[in-house]
Amino acid sequence: MAHHGTIKSYDSSGGVGTISPDNGGEALSFKKSDLQQEGPEPQIGQRYGYETYEIYGNKRRAVYLQLEGEALSDTKH
Repeated sequence: MAHHGTIKSYDSSGGVGTISPDNGGEALSFKKSDLQQEGPEPQIGQRYGYETYEIYGNKRRAVYLQLEGEALSDTKH
């Protein structure tokens, strides 16, 4: 994973959330479909590794989120 951060918010009804990068900067949005493993929904304060994807010009979002300590699956979206 290129980046690491902490879950700042997660709305289980909409399947969307935000993650705060460890290196500072603006929180990035993500979707439940961006998570790499099945299981419990993300919880505020959990650490994840992730990649970024640029949308709408210079706006970025988090993709391929992987809970720290979990093995990365070979399958990506």
